[in-house]
Amino acid sequence: MLDKFYKQFKSGTDIRGVASEGVEGQPVNLTDDVVARMADGFVLWLSKKVSKAPETLTISIGRDSRISGPHIVSICSERFKRCGATVLDCSLASTPSMFMTTVDLGCDGALQITASHHPFNRNGLKFFTREGGLEGSDIEEILEYAQNGESPAENSCGEIKKVDYMTDYAKGLCKKIKEEVNAEDYDHPLKGFKIVVDAGNGAGGFYADKVLSVLGADTTGSRYLEPDGMFPNHIPNPEDATAMASICEAVKEANADLGVIFDTDVDRGGAVDNKGNEINRNRLVAVAAAIALEGNEGGTVVTDSITSSGLKEFIEDTLGGQHYRYRRGYKNVIDKALELNAQGINCPLAIETSGHAAMKENYFLDDGAYLCTKIIIKAAQMRKEGKELDELTAELKEPVESKEVRFKILEPDFKACGEKIIGDLTAYAMAQNGWNVANDNREGIRVSFDKDNGDGWFLLRLSVHDPIMPLNIESDSVGGVDIIYNKLNEFLKTTSGLEL
Repeated sequence: MLDKFYKQFKSGTDIRGVASEGVEGQPVNLTDDVVARMADGFVLWLSKKVSKAPETLTISIGRDSRISGPHIVSICSERFKRCGATVLDCSLASTPSMFMTTVDLGCDGALQITASHHPFNRNGLKFFTREGGLEGSDIEEILEYAQNGESPAENSCGEIKKVDYMTDYAKGLCKKIKEEVNAEDYDHPLKGFKIVVDAGNGAGGFYADKVLSVLGADTTGSRYLEPDGMFPNHIPNPEDATAMASICEAVKEANADLGVIFDTDVDRGGAVDNKGNEINRNRLVAVAAAIALEGNEGGTVVTDSITSSGLKEFIEDTLGGQHYRYRRGYKNVIDKALELNAQGINCPLAIETSGHAAMKENYFLDDGAYLCTKIIIKAAQMRKEGKELDELTAELKEPVESKEVRFKILEPDFKACGEKIIGDLTAYAMAQNGWNVANDNREGIRVSFDKDNGDGWFLLRLSVHDPIMPLNIESDSVGGVDIIYNKLNEFLKTTSGLEL
């Protein structure tokens, strides 16, 4: 069992903590000793996982642009070397590229130093094997080794090698675009396109220089390509309104054909069409589904729970696929897609509205650069036919109004409190006239209403990790969100444990 100190580092299937001073009330807990213990724990876990002695392991390590990254890489690399492992230091790299080192470079394991879109003072450790990202139980085992101070035996045969894998990774994306666009000018399939990139000073700046420009695209007007771990311009996060406003503005200013945006470590992406409209959240899912279902007719698309009713209609009625609405958490969505495929159900795409998208054709790896690459390929293919990308989702029905409220749970056992509220609400909803409880919902409770009662739906659920109950509401009519909220609020006022 993890004690309180080490338990704080577990964030789903990652390890995260405070690595830099600078934020009041957030002292550093990812100290040098703690990081070294975690690195040793990973070696012990990996050695058991792949049935190889520590001194025979090859481990790659990379980082995003945050300021504590180089120091943490140095600590982990030295700990890996200390037990005799061969360490491939990839320096600044995207998280998906680190998984790909297990494919292309034959690494037994990979470690990315990242805290995704979190503030500059935070950092973390994200691990991979050839099978993909680790499960929560694996993270607990690594942290237990760290907590107990267990470490592999020292061995002097270890070494650290500098590797420029990001160049090779970018070449792989270039190759894919060339092959699938198959332009007359084969080596410059994006000639005539103007595509701007907003990397948010994270690790995604390579995409403009090593992919788009190489293939002939004009990337003038791209923003914040230089890595800067203080993130001085905006949070690198496609879900952040300021970040999306930045890429929309860049597209309009440059009169670009397309804009793409990444989070800090490039495992998520978003896009903007030539009219400055966001290809994000439900629309991003719709575009990815349209692309993934080509050649996979009738296939199943797994999404998280907060997708709109219009998206379900688009996937099933317009695209002819099946929509499997699951749970929040990108690993949950990916694991469900893997499970469905193992059952013989063709599932080519797992995608969360946050921008995490994983395709069967790409090892079910959530890779923002790969997703944007597929979107760019589709845009180039459509241009050959005299069409624009926005035509792909012309039949997608978007909600007129939407709202998210995050209620704080005040009870110490927040999970039990939240589950009781959901159970009570389910019973309440079943007894109300005009409340239609969804039969395909797999997280929290989702209820829809007809045109006379709000013309939309709500979803109330427990947060994946935090003492929070997020409430999402969408309506197809002006004023509908307030109508639905007021109906729900009559129940919420009877509950205890929520900060309303």
